[in-house]
Amino acid sequence: MPVDILAQIFEPFFTTKPVGKGTGLGLAITQSIVRQSRGYIQVDSAPGSGTTFRLYFPRADTGPAAPIDPRPREVRGTILLVEDEPAVRDATVHLLRRERFEVVSAAHGQEALDLMRLRPGPIDLLVTDVLMPELGGKDLARRLRTDRPGLRVLFVSGFSGDQQELEDLDDPDTAFLPKPFTPQQLRGAVRRFFD
Repeated sequence: MPVDILAQIFEPFFTTKPVGKGTGLGLAITQSIVRQSRGYIQVDSAPGSGTTFRLYFPRADTGPAAPIDPRPREVRGTILLVEDEPAVRDATVHLLRRERFEVVSAAHGQEALDLMRLRPGPIDLLVTDVLMPELGGKDLARRLRTDRPGLRVLFVSGFSGDQQELEDLDDPDTAFLPKPFTPQQLRGAVRRFFD
């Protein structure tokens, strides 16, 4: 890619795509998450040769994995997960299901609203990204709470400024979890609503 474009690729809302085809947040969010993880991104690019992104992180000091309990366990509650990044969404669904939650997932706010119109059952917790295309997490929570007063909400975001922006955090039914989060941090944030 040209040098003038390369100099701007990590700026929020910068995109080379046509209007309506991209938010310009993907690389900005990625850089924010990598930096919060004490890592860095190396970009190699030349016009006509392609672009390579390399992400570097400090080595993790983890112990052996916990054994899996084969016994079926009772479902603890139902969580609506709304996350536009497929890899984050899939990993979060997997983790929450291992914690015995029923999980309904959506890729963006409008999809979540459509799912909730078709699903009359209770939702015990909304876990939603703040910045998403079409309908952001804050507006989604507001709209869902119109039909489901008292809905508990866990906002997640890779932008640290989002926490200050969410004035609902004084509400005991609302919390914020910064990305990137560890499985333990997610478990703790979710358990706060169920214990």
